[in-house]
Amino acid sequence: MSTDQTEHPTIRLFAYTDGACSGNPGPGGWGVLLVACDAAGKPLKERTLCGGAADTTNNRMELLAAIHALEALERPTAITIVTDSAYVKNGITVWLHGWKRNGWRTSDRKPVRNEDLWRRLDEACARHDVTWEWVKGHAGHPQNERADELARQGMAPFKSEKDNTTPTAENRKLPDV
Repeated sequence: MSTDQTEHPTIRLFAYTDGACSGNPGPGGWGVLLVACDAAGKPLKERTLCGGAADTTNNRMELLAAIHALEALERPTAITIVTDSAYVKNGITVWLHGWKRNGWRTSDRKPVRNEDLWRRLDEACARHDVTWEWVKGHAGHPQNERADELARQGMAPFKSEKDNTTPTAENRKLPDV
């Protein structure tokens, strides 16, 4: 999903992202709700994405949600990514520059955790004009709640049967709505 900003300058694109994990580490999932809105904020088109992994962390799933949102765009696009993860928002807007300057080490000289995904997110961001927004999770924000549902859906195939879950298709990508 992408919008041609030159043909439709009043269309705004949002990606609501979330990650989930059952145990940390444990089975996890990520979800993305992409929404194209008109100038008044009315949704024109939606697309959903989700996937997961058998043994992961919540932070990795949060990062993968943002990565998949950006990688789903077919051409350079202006987009607002809305996340409930302070880790992702602060990492990309505050810490990343220092990590890169320090050879992917934190301020206390420890290796950056999830460096592989931070590099991938940095590369994905470079193709787009990205604005980052943070919202409080599980606070009734409708689009964030939908992203959370998608993340849990993405996690479902990786949870064991003893958890009484019904598996769905692995790395399921839902069609455009």
